[in-house]
Amino acid sequence: MKVLSISTGGRTDFINITARVQAAARELGVGEGSLTVFIPHTTAGITINENADPDVVRDLTTALERLVPWRGDYRHGEGNSAAHLKASLMGSSVRVLVSAGRLQLGTWQGLFFCEFDGPRQREAWIGV
Repeated sequence: MKVLSISTGGRTDFINITARVQAAARELGVGEGSLTVFIPHTTAGITINENADPDVVRDLTTALERLVPWRGDYRHGEGNSAAHLKASLMGSSVRVLVSAGRLQLGTWQGLFFCEFDGPRQREAWIGV
């Protein structure tokens, strides 16, 4: 397993980790198969989405804020229920196929670590 350390910059932050996951695939010696990228946090997630146009990340952030506003009729005592809900919507893991040592992503796809309760120091766990 490979552990990536990720520093997030704001309450909500989408960080492209594609190159770091590709490097981890090489370090782990994965030529053919798949990797799982798991996020061990309840207020952060991961998604595969477009990495060419930064407006996509902006649109995702805006839409998630509309769906799950930070202030709401939540009961969780820590006051970060919106972050938990957004993390659940994104999910805690993705599986990526690897062939000839390269991540098999579509032309415009990238892997994004999704922070919803930052800024924080986070991790992504990568396993074969």
